[in-house]
Amino acid sequence: MTLALPTTPLALSDLTDQALRVRAVEAAATYDVEMLTQVLMAYMRSGSAQGGRTSSHTLTAYRLGVRSFVPWAQENGVQLLRPGRRDGGRYLAYLQERPSVGRGRSGKLSAATIQQYIAGARALYRALDWAGATQVSPFVTVKPPQDRTPSIVKRPPYQGELETVLLHCDPELSALLLLCAHAGLRIGEALQVKMGDIAGKTLTVSGKGGKVRRVPLGKRMREALQVITPKEEGRLFHWTYSQAAYRMRKASKAAGYPEFWRGFHAARKSSGTRLYQKVGDFTRVAVFLGHSSVDTTRKYVAVMEDDVSAEVEDF
Repeated sequence: MTLALPTTPLALSDLTDQALRVRAVEAAATYDVEMLTQVLMAYMRSGSAQGGRTSSHTLTAYRLGVRSFVPWAQENGVQLLRPGRRDGGRYLAYLQERPSVGRGRSGKLSAATIQQYIAGARALYRALDWAGATQVSPFVTVKPPQDRTPSIVKRPPYQGELETVLLHCDPELSALLLLCAHAGLRIGEALQVKMGDIAGKTLTVSGKGGKVRRVPLGKRMREALQVITPKEEGRLFHWTYSQAAYRMRKASKAAGYPEFWRGFHAARKSSGTRLYQKVGDFTRVAVFLGHSSVDTTRKYVAVMEDDVSAEVEDF
């Protein structure tokens, strides 16, 4: 009788060391993208530092990284378990020459996208090491290019147009957008909000890396949440990220700003920027946004170019 092979991260994690190694070696030998992805997800669940607290955004990026690297390796004669010392550099060179495709994209891949693909490939080799398949990685010395343009310049926070777009959002979509633009939540955090997380003027958020923070809710935010009917298990929203983004693009076009939508993260930057303009303190903004480092917060705040003009007037 043939035994069914484990096909989920949970099932793979529960295998014996020998059985897991066999699955990983077989997947690498046959360039089985789906099984290698499952091995990576099993590692992220059971072997990585974050474990089950790893964000869904990171997991999605790593999946894309595997789906990019493994076919390239097969087409270019790379043995996944015995890669050459220059194969990591070859893959980086390929990514730097690879054209970007998709909605509104042209030219080469951005530095940030290349970094994500390399991170996914690196994570795959950590997973193969964890599974006992190989201890070799071709990415140890590979350094993806850094994007020298600050993210706050490339993807600035939303400004006055946000109010116009909100007029074309239904109550549920408005509440979701305001959770990012006023309460400073990450979109993943906002989509997981439950009615029980709200207590008066405060929202308890289970954030990135399992960190819990309490976010103050302004009057407009509280009013927007009060009109939402809870869904299953008390959740306020039933959308995936893609479904929510699709609705936001529609609202943007209806408002006459077809190029307005730059993602929910730009709304989170709007929140950080507005709060900094109020308090002038990066540390307080960092606590509000749930950042461990003020250096991260600085990337979220658009500071006016003439911010110190009054202070230097009489120098």
